[in-house]
Amino acid sequence: MTYCLGLKTREGIIGFADTRITTGNDTTSAKKIFSVNRDRHSLFIMTSGLRSVRDKAITYFNEVIEENDDSFDKLYKAVNAFAEQVKRVAGEDKASLEEAGFSFNLYAIVGGQLEHDHEPKIYLLYPQGNWIEIVESTPYVIIGNTGYGNPILKRSFTIDSSLDFGMKCAFLSFDATRLSANDVDYPIDTITLKNNSYQMIEHRYTEKDLGHLSDYWNSRIKDAIENIPAQILGKSFIEETQLVK
Repeated sequence: MTYCLGLKTREGIIGFADTRITTGNDTTSAKKIFSVNRDRHSLFIMTSGLRSVRDKAITYFNEVIEENDDSFDKLYKAVNAFAEQVKRVAGEDKASLEEAGFSFNLYAIVGGQLEHDHEPKIYLLYPQGNWIEIVESTPYVIIGNTGYGNPILKRSFTIDSSLDFGMKCAFLSFDATRLSANDVDYPIDTITLKNNSYQMIEHRYTEKDLGHLSDYWNSRIKDAIENIPAQILGKSFIEETQLVK
């Protein structure tokens, strides 16, 4: 499985991805972020699904970038170009994959800012090649293992959050997923792009780097639970007859 997260704020965008690759009984790590970083022309792609499908689609798209990158002046045009490569791979491999019992399940988060975009944007691309844009009302998107990290983001993250706050939320949502699913794990890769900077910044973190944050969060959760003003729940330990008296 995978945990990839894209967040949009008024300051810019964040990409966040684990690196766990699971194939049968084998577990390895591999980067799930592909990036293009040129003058006034920056984009990244994060994917979930079969690694073989992902690698083939990215290889085809990289050829398109090498030959036609100058023709993409808005991010949606690059998304459309990548979608064409995803559909190309589907035409070549989908039938044989499904015959072997595998799903053609390549989802992608595409983020960036190109020359004529007025701000950084994020898109969610479906395996069928169609897409949606991530906007203010839904300022984040997860692909892969989506269930465990959602509650933290829903309770804390908004379009008005700072990039710094967004990165903390991203880590905590990943940490919740990592603790609940054995197919999501360190190292993690992050990528940030501030408005109109056209300069993406990438970093990789290991558990040694960030484990203390998880320990801190665990202790704060325990303290918060202990101090919740939930006296009314004390009735749960008193029989109804005693309450009537």
